[in-house]
Amino acid sequence: MRNVIRGTCIVGLSGILAACASGGSAGGVGTGPTPADASAGQTLSTAGAPWSLATREHVDLWLHGFAMITEDTTVVPYFRRGYKAELQVARSRANAVTQLDANRAKLAARFAISRDLVNAQFVPMHFSSLDNMLEAIDIFLQAQGNPQAANSREVAELIALLGGYFSTPADREWLRLFTQSIRDENSKFYRSYWDQQQAERATVLAAVNDRWQNNYRAKFQRFLNNTGQPAGTILLSLPLDGEGRSLGGGKLQNTIGVSFPSTVATADEAIYVIAHEVALGPLAQAAVHENITPAEQRAGVGTRYETSAAVRAGAMLLQRIAPELVDGYARYYLRSANRSVGSNAMTSLTAAFPIPDLIRDAITRQLDVVLGGV
Repeated sequence: MRNVIRGTCIVGLSGILAACASGGSAGGVGTGPTPADASAGQTLSTAGAPWSLATREHVDLWLHGFAMITEDTTVVPYFRRGYKAELQVARSRANAVTQLDANRAKLAARFAISRDLVNAQFVPMHFSSLDNMLEAIDIFLQAQGNPQAANSREVAELIALLGGYFSTPADREWLRLFTQSIRDENSKFYRSYWDQQQAERATVLAAVNDRWQNNYRAKFQRFLNNTGQPAGTILLSLPLDGEGRSLGGGKLQNTIGVSFPSTVATADEAIYVIAHEVALGPLAQAAVHENITPAEQRAGVGTRYETSAAVRAGAMLLQRIAPELVDGYARYYLRSANRSVGSNAMTSLTAAFPIPDLIRDAITRQLDVVLGGV
């Protein structure tokens, strides 16, 4: 899933936050947070590699909060199937009762009124750490979402960015309550749970990094270069399923959130979601938008096609650059969508994720153009 916020300054905020800390005068919103010394998590990289692999606690915490308060009914789930039930058991074992429990119903109710609030799942991907993100949110709420209350251009840009996600007073009140809830959730449960999971999956992280850096990154690189995604960071995220998260930030600051495989044997699942995410914008969304009418777009037809087109585009990309992964990719997305694999995984994938021939052919032509470039 790619960030669809428009009319907003979508940039990496580490530079903005550093500038925010440089000072300011009375009469406006405060100077802003200082950048954290280090992020909770780690980054794995190979010298000179344009795409690194990483884990980030604040991204997982934020998505965990969304997973616990929403009902995931998408065809390809945002969050791993069974995640909520699994985490409820883990929280019960830890005797964890937090403000996320107390505020769950109130937080969940807002989604029925403000459907665009789902886009706020992308918020943590703009920040380098939990402290960085929470202090920026505090600034935004203090300003009541008004960039003119800022005392510097950098802080105004920060407020405008968050305002793209939380544009109304009711949405900002939701943000205040959600942030309060996940702070409590983190201190009483999630941080210790996350640390434990990182320790248990250390060998999995290393296996995914090895598969990506020493094999598949090179196979993806031409496609990434020629679609304006030459470098960035891939985040392995505990809550995510096949509908990953992608945040475009120019040629160097792209961020992709993918599922974190549970075992070394399933390490390729992360590669499958990378294929899905990098193909989403330049292949699937472009093909859909070019081959439906404005009336169909207004009726929501485009959104429905995009889900299937993204899954199919990921498979078509892998058929070109890493055909050995196609069968596993098809099986992964069929399981993710709770569909039967059948006797032939690709045949079943085509049936489970149908798209019009015009859209399929547009994806094929774009692949020819992209992979035919230098």
